[in-house]
Amino acid sequence: MEINFEHLVAALSISPSSIDILRQITCILKQQTDESLLSFVSHSFQSILVLQRWTWQLLSRESRQWINQPCYLEMLYSLASLNKQIIFHCDNIEDEIKGSLFIPETIDQVNRIFEQIESSNYDNDSFITIASLWFDNLSFLLQEYSQLGHLPIITHINQYFGRNFIINKQFKFYLIQLQQSQVLPSIFTAKQLFYIKTCSFSLNAYFYTKPSYFPFTANQIFQQIGNDYLQMIQTHSHRIDSWSNELFTCITHLIGFICACSWWGRKGKELMKILFPTEQILCEYIKALIRIIDYEPFHKQMKTKRSNNETILVDVILFALHNIVQARHINWFFRSMTQLPDILLKVAESSTYYRICLCIYSIFGDILTDEKLRRLKFTDTMSSLFFHMLQDAYHHPLKKYKQIPITHLLKGKSTSDYILTSIDIEEDLIVLIVI
Repeated sequence: MEINFEHLVAALSISPSSIDILRQITCILKQQTDESLLSFVSHSFQSILVLQRWTWQLLSRESRQWINQPCYLEMLYSLASLNKQIIFHCDNIEDEIKGSLFIPETIDQVNRIFEQIESSNYDNDSFITIASLWFDNLSFLLQEYSQLGHLPIITHINQYFGRNFIINKQFKFYLIQLQQSQVLPSIFTAKQLFYIKTCSFSLNAYFYTKPSYFPFTANQIFQQIGNDYLQMIQTHSHRIDSWSNELFTCITHLIGFICACSWWGRKGKELMKILFPTEQILCEYIKALIRIIDYEPFHKQMKTKRSNNETILVDVILFALHNIVQARHINWFFRSMTQLPDILLKVAESSTYYRICLCIYSIFGDILTDEKLRRLKFTDTMSSLFFHMLQDAYHHPLKKYKQIPITHLLKGKSTSDYILTSIDIEEDLIVLIVI
């Protein structure tokens, strides 16, 4: 298969319009499973790289030349699906090498894609849908490997998103549409989803790379869209069982975008005051977020990584709640919600994703008394989780690490002394290193 794939990709460069070649490549891409993926990538890496670069070149060309040909679309959808698999399942590939597969070669290619999106007069243009898949996979890549966020081309993409697609009348118009209690399916066009989902998702991942410059401040972003965002969340947090897949996607990435923006802004109370001018507005927002994560069908779909909407949504809501606890003296309100510990425990017990468990643990450390925290068996579970993560990191062949704020560890007051003694953390350590 590897030899055949190599020949097909080489032939594609010579005969890019060959329907037979495109169909054979599509067939091979569709045959890959989680079990076969690593072997396929290892043996065919150079050919996959050539195909990825050929695709970016295709996207940057005038789309009318190919967009209505089914053989092109089927191959592109298959490749986009494979790309997402590689991002999440090929942990033995070095970060920089994996990045080389998915990041476009030139800024000029990206600009030509943006020009086609902006000039399109058809809101359901298939080209916008395909381009969105490629930018979404870049966002998945960036959320897993934040060090790639400092590459000039990643910086350019996200600054372009901010200037041309977020802080403008069109984004605000789409956001106002989403405030309606009955959202018509017809509003979810390719262009609307590009603005609300793709751009928000990209900036969500980008802000966590700590960019030193962005065309707008977090204050300006909140002043532009904050009120519309809060209204949308309030409206739909009471109607979760009626969410369509498209609305679910939009809400997930908008919450993630606002949360990342809050974290990146780093101005604590001052920034929070812009988004939540009164304590009542803040309390209503907290209740809305808790209603959303208490929706049990989401719990059943959570995965071990942030690879689907359910996992991303729960993760960003918990991080948003954690940020609020840290930035505002609102513990009294969290403690007044007597069902909250049970809700968070239910989420933790349903999740196999370490970030979700760590964030819940940190929130408990803030809102529960030492006595109540000691009663939770969850603290014993977290002690085991910390040690397993450290052990996995130590034995991983590539010694690949992710950073977790040390506050997630220390907030659990009743177990922190035991954990600190056991793993001998230095006083000046600011992050917990885990796989």
